[in-house]
Amino acid sequence: MSGLEPYLRGEKRGKVFGITFDDGYENNLIHALPVLTHFGFSSTCYVVAGMVGQTNRWDAEKGIAQIPLMDAEQLQSWVNAGQEVGSHTVSHAMLATLNAEQQAAEIQQSKVMLESMVQQPGGVRHFCYPYGSLNEASVTAVRTAGYATATTTERGRVVLNGALDVLRLPRVLVSRTTAWPQLVWKCMTAYEDERSSRYAK
Repeated sequence: MSGLEPYLRGEKRGKVFGITFDDGYENNLIHALPVLTHFGFSSTCYVVAGMVGQTNRWDAEKGIAQIPLMDAEQLQSWVNAGQEVGSHTVSHAMLATLNAEQQAAEIQQSKVMLESMVQQPGGVRHFCYPYGSLNEASVTAVRTAGYATATTTERGRVVLNGALDVLRLPRVLVSRTTAWPQLVWKCMTAYEDERSSRYAK
């Protein structure tokens, strides 16, 4: 996301894409990092600060398999390999269900916690709303905490115009079933944009 900032600010022009991962799974380090390194790509991994080195406990009640999350040493290895760590709250919170004070704590404390674990240039500057759950209090807390960007689960590509809100950036979903022709279609056409709720009739 840091590499995208000049494009988001209009300081650079071009058709570019950013790669992000949510939650901080260990399999990002094991499987994704070698591929990213091979192609010379950078990415941002949004980490749940209060669960570093644990598992995806927020999914346990849903019966979803528990998968290891990177620990602090692994996160530093991720950064040392040219990747980036961003924040995904302290507890993978559904932010819109919390009051403003609780949201601010989740958003600010996660930044402080991650910066105490991982040394990376500029600190932790990018945020992702868990579940895509947010309201005005969430955005205010993200801004107050000093994040440069924040991503949502809103479908669509980022379009530079006067209305661009860097604290509510949409993303293109890439799941385990997304084949490379679908990825090209999603990124190079208006497919994702047309499915965005921003354009719902």
